[in-house]
Amino acid sequence: MSEIAITEARGRLASIVDEARTAPVYLTRRHRPVAVVVDPSQLAQLLEDAEELADIRAVDAAWEETQRLDETPIPWDEVKRELGL
Repeated sequence: MSEIAITEARGRLASIVDEARTAPVYLTRRHRPVAVVVDPSQLAQLLEDAEELADIRAVDAAWEETQRLDETPIPWDEVKRELGL
């Protein structure tokens, strides 16, 4: 993990972007991270993974709600049949 103060980063933007191709570069203010420079493909993967995780959590919450309410889920094949799919 690489860290650099924002004041120093102003004069090194090109090298920071180059460095971020291999690992995130944390920009700091008063020794605290305030932003991160990452490779666009890594960001895309992180966003995709986060969306997938959110979907998994939503399914888990739905199953928990079904169990809490003591409901029986409707099978997907039955739903498709009723919708004419």
